[in-house]
Order: sequence, then structure tokens, then C-alpha cells
Amino acid sequence: MNLNQFDSFYFIGIGGIGMSSLARYFHSIGKIVYGHDQNRTCLTKQLEKEGIFINYHDSIERLPKWILSKRCLIVYTPAIPNYHKQWTFLKKYGKNLKKRSQVLALITEKAICIAIGGTHGKTTTSTLLGHILYHAGVSFTAFLGGISENYQSNIILNGTKFFLVEADEFDYSFLCLSPNVSCITSLDQDHVDIYPKKETLKKAYIDFSNRIKKPYKKIFLCKEESFLSKNAIYYSIEGKANYYSNHLFMKKNKWYFDFHTPTETWKHLPLPIPGKHNLKNVTAALSISDYLKINKEKARKALFLFKGIQRRYSIHYHKKKIYIDDYAHHPTAINALIHTVRVCFPGKKILGIFQPHLFSRTKFFEESFARSLEKLDKLILLDIYPSREFSINGINSNSLFKKIKMSYKNKERSTIYKVLGKIEKKHFDILLTIGAGDIDTLIIPIKKWLYKQYG
Repeated sequence: MNLNQFDSFYFIGIGGIGMSSLARYFHSIGKIVYGHDQNRTCLTKQLEKEGIFINYHDSIERLPKWILSKRCLIVYTPAIPNYHKQWTFLKKYGKNLKKRSQVLALITEKAICIAIGGTHGKTTTSTLLGHILYHAGVSFTAFLGGISENYQSNIILNGTKFFLVEADEFDYSFLCLSPNVSCITSLDQDHVDIYPKKETLKKAYIDFSNRIKKPYKKIFLCKEESFLSKNAIYYSIEGKANYYSNHLFMKKNKWYFDFHTPTETWKHLPLPIPGKHNLKNVTAALSISDYLKINKEKARKALFLFKGIQRRYSIHYHKKKIYIDDYAHHPTAINALIHTVRVCFPGKKILGIFQPHLFSRTKFFEESFARSLEKLDKLILLDIYPSREFSINGINSNSLFKKIKMSYKNKERSTIYKVLGKIEKKHFDILLTIGAGDIDTLIIPIKKWLYKQYG
């Protein structure tokens, strides 16, 4: 399929982070872009400001008149439920339908493609790598899984020689890609509705690693938690590898480290996002940029200028109290977040608000979630955000709540609508909002309350 044959694109689920970057791409090259989403969010409002039309009612009447044209491509996310009215209609009558991952594969198939995959860290790694490439003047387009603070977008448009993409393992989407350079940041188990066993997930990643092609035909793998591949370049933060980082230290509340290439050592580089887990992501990005022969001084400068990613250790308030928002929705990520906060702010009392994401994930990791959340001083647990799923009998926030070994004076449950009133009655030094659902809707109300209360 040649994407040039289409004049118009209709996105079902346009508010998703991956879908919206594609919508922005086609809009940027002059195509007509419409879409549907269930909720109006900060992201969809921004898309509308950019000139993309979005309807928020699942109604066939809301579809544009040209939707059934042969020159229209309908792009959908696998998270769309089968009972969705527009989706049901378009499956039956639409002329051209493609999954998001298939469209991404079509965009990148004739260019040099760099694909970043992994359970944790792919958004940080790809966004930082994109930032480095931009500062080095490379011709490239990046599709990101988060909103870059530097570019205020989930797409970086700077040419078409390279395409940098996130390789999403959900629904085996990443197996549509055939990258020239790829990276796997982590093989931790997740998406248990798709990969009920870790061996299944690992096999999918091995299949992904075998899809790399010339020129380059290289895959970057974390030495400590991956597999052997004849085409691999290994990186590490635990010991020596082809590329590795060490000597992580703090000075005046900022983090620094040394980075080792096969030929030299870069001393005292800044770590733009704190935490040992982020050192691994930065090491991956620097390894790929060095392999692509990016000037090291431009890479170093890019680290100094990197502002981060929305919802990745985002500090929204730092005065008498500290407020940090983070996308962490897996026990490993929650552990890393809390550990980093403890290191950065020793001795401070932490109140965490956690919104579990997906019934299947909560059921599978219930014990692990409980152990992670116990590392907080106080907890407010919200209801499970279902996203694409139906409820599972016996699995709810109360079942998780009971497994958390904290005294009742330090933990409680709440709906997202009542949580602000509960926060106002709590004593804490640091507030964390944690999760991948709609917990981000609390950010503005919390910030307003903190500024009103503490200036």
C-alpha cells in the first residue's frame, strides 16, 4: 500500500499517544485529518488547536462524508472495543483500514528506521535520542510515546532521512516493523492479557530482534537483562560492556555520571532525569547516538538542554511542599520512582496517590503492587482505570487495598473525584500522583491548591 494515494485520514482513538503522533504527522504533510475519541483531554484540545477535527460522540452520523472514499485511510488502535458503533460500521463499509502499527511500518519502510522497544524506558530513551539527533542537525522524524517538554509534542519533525519510533509490544504491534537499528530496554513482564507467560513475551522480543535489516542491522541490548544475539551491541550500568556508564554521583542536587564508548570515556555528563533506572535509558540513547557517529560535544550539550517528558518524574511544585507526577503503572517502575524520590529528598514524608491501570495487570501483579506501595509513608488508592477492559470478578481496588500492609491511619481508598479533599487533610512533605489512567487530570487542581495554600 502506498500512503501517497490517500488524501484524508480518519483516526479511531485519536487521543492515544501513538495515534495522535501519526495524526500530527499526516496533518504536517498537508493531509485532511479527522478523528474520534471518547474524551476531550489536554492532548485532544491541542490537536484541535493545530487544525485537526475531532468528534467525541460514538455516532455514525458524526463521521465525515468522505469516510467511505477509496482515498481515505481509516487508522485504528487495537484497544478499540468491538461494541464501538463507528468501528463496527467502518469495519463493514470502510474501503481501507489499517492498524496504527501497520501505518507506522508503511511510513518507515523505505527510510532508515530506529525502533526503541522494552517494557520500561522506551519513551525516555527515544525522546532523549530524538533530542540528541535534533541538536546534531540530523534529518529525522520521531514518533514518541510521551510529550517532550523541549518540543511540547509527541512528534519531532526535522526531515525524513531517519525515522525514530517506539516499538510497542502490545498486541504484537512491534512485529510490523523492520528497523535498521533497534533497542530493547527491558524484558520485564507486562501486558499479561497478551503475554500470560514471560517466555511468551521474551519470544516476541526475540522475533522483533530478528526483524532488523541492512544497512546497520544492529540491536542494542541491556547486558544484564536480555538475550544473546549475533547482531547485538550491549550496554550496561552494572559492569563493562560495549557501552557502559558508571560513577553516578550527586552534586548540589544534580546527578552526573561517566559514559564509556569502545574508544573513549566521556567524563561528568549530566543525568537530566534522576534515578539509576534513568541512567540505563540515557546510556542506551548515548550508545545509539555514538554508533551513528553523532558528535559527542553536541550530544553532551543536548543532555544539558534536555527538559524531560511529561508524566516522567515531572516536578510540578517545589517550595514548602514538593509535588511530582509520574506515569509509573508497573511494580518495577513504582519501586524505581519511590527509591529515586528517597535518594533525592532523604527523610521526607511521602504521600502517594495511585491509580491502578487495567484489571488484568492488577490481578497479575496484585502482590507486587502491594509490596511496592508499602514503600510510601501514606497512600490514597484510587479505583482501577479499566481502559479497554471489562471488570474481572473479585479484582478491584479494595482487593489490592487489603493486601497492602500499612496501618489504616496511613492508607485509604478514594474515587478520583473526591481525592483532592482528602489530600488537603493530609500531612506530607512530598506528594506523588502515580499511574497511567486519567490520574493526570488531577495535576492542575493539585497545583492550584498548592499555590493557593503555600504560595
